[in-house]
Amino acid sequence: MEQKYMLALIIGLSLLGAAIILFLIIFCCRKKTEENVPKDIEVAANFEFKEKEDARTDKQDLIIRFQGAEDLSVYDILEAPGEVIGKSSYGTLYKANLLRSNSLALLRFLRPACTLRLKEVVHIVELLGSLRHPNLVPLCAFYAGSRGEKLLVHPFYRWGTLAQLIRDGNTEAQRWPIIYRISLGIANGLNYLHNYLEMPIIHGNIKSKNILLDRQYQPYLSDFGLHLLLNPTAGQQMLEASDAEGFKAPELTKMRDVNEKSDVYSFGVILLELLTGKEPIDDNPTPDQDFHLPNAIRTAILDDQITKLHHPDIVLNESSDQRAVTEDRILRLFQLAMACCSPSPTLRPDVKQILSKLEEIGK
Repeated sequence: MEQKYMLALIIGLSLLGAAIILFLIIFCCRKKTEENVPKDIEVAANFEFKEKEDARTDKQDLIIRFQGAEDLSVYDILEAPGEVIGKSSYGTLYKANLLRSNSLALLRFLRPACTLRLKEVVHIVELLGSLRHPNLVPLCAFYAGSRGEKLLVHPFYRWGTLAQLIRDGNTEAQRWPIIYRISLGIANGLNYLHNYLEMPIIHGNIKSKNILLDRQYQPYLSDFGLHLLLNPTAGQQMLEASDAEGFKAPELTKMRDVNEKSDVYSFGVILLELLTGKEPIDDNPTPDQDFHLPNAIRTAILDDQITKLHHPDIVLNESSDQRAVTEDRILRLFQLAMACCSPSPTLRPDVKQILSKLEEIGK
């Protein structure tokens, strides 16, 4: 009887020992396998899970970086001291100091209630961020927060906007070479958007406030395609603001209807601003004067008074021989501007024709 109990005890101990040995083998093999897994694979697996979870909860912070901003972080953007330099119904502009790189950036905050949903916005942002041209303000990065807030990051141009150059009475704004350089640069940027991409991008909000300048007075178009990120209500508010400032093509009633010819109309208004130094909308017109600049110029042409409309300082410093050449160029630029501002979209030139005419004027 004792032998049976001894045998059972031995068998039981043997089985227990085997189980312990088997457990140790499995534990050691698992530990060794985990040690051999590269850490980046482990992190990637965790990130994949987090992405799926965030996609479900829609609480993920997102940053998309483009050329020139590869090292930019969310911390750089959110912790940058900023100064408000502009506001609209759909967002706020900040001049921000990126501390880590000790550089200035232009941050455009878009209100969550004014934009499309993130999944609708991302592919548009990726397209806009891929565009690079010497006369466009590049999109450097895009940030979307967990509460629906969105930020666009651009370079900061410390020399201000075309509107400021014209309104501040800067004498450089009244020199023909500067006027011509700015006109040609804007047309080149617009030509790229309209004709050099797989699908044309309509700027949608061309005005002198959205033309930035460098120290050589080279122009850079900002805000191009911004309307594509906005919901219909905010897009309509953008169009109403453009109308109030005198840049909206007369046929436009909905932002969704903007096209190449409506961009051309706004460009024509900018040409008239450059030539006259006047606001597109006159808040205090005389009884016999139209408050809208293109209409006022049209009336002056019919009355044969066009030479009285351009800023007199444009030809002030020209020699007697050069003055006649410059006056002829001014007249032809007026004609081009008025063609762009034709009430009929079909009569407006396209950007290629505008560039061809500008090149002729510059000869």
